[in-house]
Amino acid sequence: MAQATTQAIKTEYPYFTEEHDMLRETVKLFSQTEIAPHTEEWDEAGIFPKELFKKAGDLGLFGIRLDPRYGGSGLDWWATAAYLEGLSYSNNGGVAMALMVQSDITLPVLDELGTDEQKEEFLRPAIAGDRMAALGISEPGGGSDVAAIRTRAERQGDEFVISGQKLWITNGTRADFIILAVRTSEERHKGISMVLFPTDVKGFSVGKKLKKVGNLSSDTAELFFDNCRIPARYLLGEEGKGFYYTMYNFQGERLAAAIANVATMERAMEYAIAYGKERKAFGQPIGEFQVWRHRFAEHLTGIEAAKWLTYRAVDLMNHGHKPTREITMAKLFTSDLSQRLLYDCMQIFGGFGYTTEYPISRMWRDARLHTIGAGASEIMKEILVKTEKL
Repeated sequence: MAQATTQAIKTEYPYFTEEHDMLRETVKLFSQTEIAPHTEEWDEAGIFPKELFKKAGDLGLFGIRLDPRYGGSGLDWWATAAYLEGLSYSNNGGVAMALMVQSDITLPVLDELGTDEQKEEFLRPAIAGDRMAALGISEPGGGSDVAAIRTRAERQGDEFVISGQKLWITNGTRADFIILAVRTSEERHKGISMVLFPTDVKGFSVGKKLKKVGNLSSDTAELFFDNCRIPARYLLGEEGKGFYYTMYNFQGERLAAAIANVATMERAMEYAIAYGKERKAFGQPIGEFQVWRHRFAEHLTGIEAAKWLTYRAVDLMNHGHKPTREITMAKLFTSDLSQRLLYDCMQIFGGFGYTTEYPISRMWRDARLHTIGAGASEIMKEILVKTEKL
C-alpha cells in the first residue's frame, strides 16, 4: 500500500483574472515607489503632495469601475479588490484612505447619479486626477445618524443657498469639489438631498485641519458654509432622495473598507512573521516560541476567514446584488479582527514596535479607525439585528 504524503496546498482565489493580477502588481509598484518611501516625511507634515493624485489618475486608479466615456475603465469589483490590495503596500493608511475617498466613496456616486453635463464638468477631471473630491456627510451633531443632517440648502430661483457645517471630512482642506448632503425640507429622511459643491464658492471656508491619532498623512477637516450659492443644476439625482443615496453608497464604501482591512492584516502578519524569524531571545528566534506560533496560527486562520467572507460579498456585488447583510458582516468582522491582530503583530516587536522606526506602529494606529470609519462596529451590529430580524 502506497504511503500517503502530505503537501501544503496553496489557496487559490478563482475570482481574479490575469488582468486583475496585473492591476494589483501595478498598484503595488506604485505604492512601493511613490508612497512608501515618503511615509515618515508625509506623516510629520500631516499631509501628502496633491500631485500624487495626478500620478494615481494617470494610472487609471480613480476610474476602475467607472464609465469609459468619461475616462473610466469600466471594470468589475474584482478589479477594485486588486487595486485596494495593491494599495496596502504603501504602508500608509492616510494616503490610502485619501485615494479611496476619490476612487470608491465619491466618484461612484457621481458616476451613477450625475447628468452628462455634471459628469463632463466634475467626473472626467476627477478620474484624471486633476480635481480632488470629498464627501460631505458627517456633522458635529452626528456622524452615523445621517437623517439628522442640519446643513441647509434653500432653493432661490435657479440657485441653492447653503449654510451649515460639516466635520470629519477626508480631503476636506483642499478638495476641489464636495459631494454634499444637505437638508432641503423638514422631512427627516425625505428632506435630504445631494449636491455638487465647488469649493471656490464665496462663503465656503475650512475651519481647521483636525489632529488625529492615526492616518496622519491625510487631511481631515471641519468645513463651514455661509450662504454659499451654487447653481440648482448641481443637484445630484432627485431632490429628497439624498438619505437613500447615502445608505446605498455606504455599501460600496464598507465593502472597500473590508477589502482594505484584510490586505492591511496580511501586510502586518508578513512583517511580524519575518521579524519573529530574525529577532532572537534566549538563544532562539522569538517566532519559534510556542506562544507566537500559536498566535500566528490563530491570526492566519482569522485572515483566511475574513478574506472569504469579504470575497463572498464582492462576488454578490459583482453579480448585481445588494448584499447589505454580507457586506455588513465583512465590515464588522474584518474591523474587529484587525484590532486584535495588529495588537499582537505590534507586540512581537517589543520596544521597537512602540517606535516609528518600524512600519508596524503606523499600521497599528491607522487600523484603530477600522471600527469607527464607514460606520462604527456598533452600527454594523444594529444593521445585522434588523436584517436578521433578531
